[in-house]
Amino acid sequence: MGALDMVAGRVAGGATISFRPSGSSMVPLVRSRQLVTVSPVDPAAVEVGDIVLAKVAGTVYLHLVSAVDAAAGRVQISNNRGRVNGWTGHAKVYGICVAVDGVPRPRVTGKVLR
Repeated sequence: MGALDMVAGRVAGGATISFRPSGSSMVPLVRSRQLVTVSPVDPAAVEVGDIVLAKVAGTVYLHLVSAVDAAAGRVQISNNRGRVNGWTGHAKVYGICVAVDGVPRPRVTGKVLR
């Protein structure tokens, strides 16, 4: 179990979590070790361009929503460099990134579960 799995478990349980992910797949939206804040999300409300915490094929990612299939209740997850991780169901979309280094992300209003 990796660090993102533990974060996903806490967010799925209703907590808002701030942490510092590592890696370069989300540059320039999220740089390695920047402080990100993730809150529980209504998966049906996410849109293309949102940064979400989701599990795809057994791996948890903090990546972009690149497509939405509302009728099937699923979203496509990709990094910010064009690599598609795959489709995942709403039940595996745990949270939405609401801030990066304290700067609020756009379009999160109405998506965060309270």
